[in-house]
Amino acid sequence: MPIQHAIWKVGDKPEPLSASKLASEQKLEAMIVREPHILSSEWMLIGQQESTNYGGRIDLLAIAPDGSLVLIELKRDKTPREIVAQALDYASWVEQLTSDKIAQIYQRFTNGGKLNEAFKQHFGTELDEGTLNQSHQIIIVASALDATTERIIGYLNARDIAINAVFFQVFQHGDEQLLSRVWLIDPGETQANVAITTTSKGEKEPWNGEYYVSFGDASSRSWEDARQYGFISAGGGSWYSQTLKLLSPGDRVWVKIPKTGYVGVGRVTETVRPIKEFTVQTLTGERPALEVLKHADSYKQYADDPEKAEYFVRVDWIDSVPEEKAINEVGLFGNQNTVCQPTTPKWRHTVEQLKTYFQHWDRKLD
Repeated sequence: MPIQHAIWKVGDKPEPLSASKLASEQKLEAMIVREPHILSSEWMLIGQQESTNYGGRIDLLAIAPDGSLVLIELKRDKTPREIVAQALDYASWVEQLTSDKIAQIYQRFTNGGKLNEAFKQHFGTELDEGTLNQSHQIIIVASALDATTERIIGYLNARDIAINAVFFQVFQHGDEQLLSRVWLIDPGETQANVAITTTSKGEKEPWNGEYYVSFGDASSRSWEDARQYGFISAGGGSWYSQTLKLLSPGDRVWVKIPKTGYVGVGRVTETVRPIKEFTVQTLTGERPALEVLKHADSYKQYADDPEKAEYFVRVDWIDSVPEEKAINEVGLFGNQNTVCQPTTPKWRHTVEQLKTYFQHWDRKLD
C-alpha cells in the first residue's frame, strides 16, 4: 500500500491541514542544498547536477561518515518505474568513481573546496581514502510512488541492495507551507546493507556469523566503563546508533576501538535501549547509567533527543583487555559503522587472529 501521511492541527477538535504543492521540484532540491538536514543530519552534500558518462545528470550526491556515497534522485516528472531504473543506472556510474573524481566533483560543487578538509570539519575525523566509495546507497525523493515500485525497492533492500525512498508532502497552514517527511524503509536497514557492502567490494564470501563492533570516540565513551558494567554503546547521531539494532541476544561481538585496536569479545544479552532506560549493576545495587557512567553528564544533554541520544546494548564479556593492551596488527579489519556483518576474507582472517589472543573466546557463559 502506498505511503500516506497527514498533519493535524491540535485542539479540542483536531483539524487536518490541507495538502498543497511546491511550485516545482527544483525548489525542493534547492531547499535540500541549503539545509541538507531535511534529508539527513548524517550526510554531507558533495555534488549537484553532476553529469554521468551515460548521458544523464545525478541530482545530488552526498557522503556518509564511513566514506560511502549517497546517490539522491528526485522523481520530478518521471514515472515511478523510470526513476528506479534511472537511479540504478546512475549507481553503476557512482560505483566506479575514484577518489580523485570524487574530489573534483566536490570542487565543482563548492567552487574550489577541498573534500578532505570539509570532511574533517563536518565529521570530526580524517577522510580515509582507502574506505572512500567502498559502497553507496540510493535514495529516491518523491511525493508518492505506486505500490509496485515500493515493492521493488523493498525487494532490492531485503537482498542487500542499499536503496530507499523518502516521501515529502507539503501542507498548507494559513499563508505558510509546511513540509513533512517519511521514509519507506527504516534508514537503519539501508545503512546495514551499506555496512555489508562496504566490506565486500571485490572479493566476497558468506558472512561467518561474527559481528564487528566499533567502540569509537574516547572523548565521549569509556571502555573502562564498558568492561566493568558490560555494554557497548553509540550515539551522537542516528547514523552511529542505528546499526546497534542488528544485534540480538546470543550474538557474538568482537570490539575494536578505532585507531587503537581490538579490546574484547562478548555475547549480547539484550537488544538496544536508550540511555534513559539503561541501568548498570554496582556495588550498591542496580542504578541508572545516567548516574554512574564517566560521561553521564554529556549523555544527559541529549537523553531526550531520539536522534542524538546514546544507545546501549548489554554484553557479557567472554574475554577483554584494557585499552592500553589492545591488539592492533597490520591487516586486521576495521570499519566506521558501529556494527556490521563483514563478508570479506579479511574479516575471517581477523577473527582467526583474534582467537589466538582472546583464547577464552568460546568459553560458555552462565
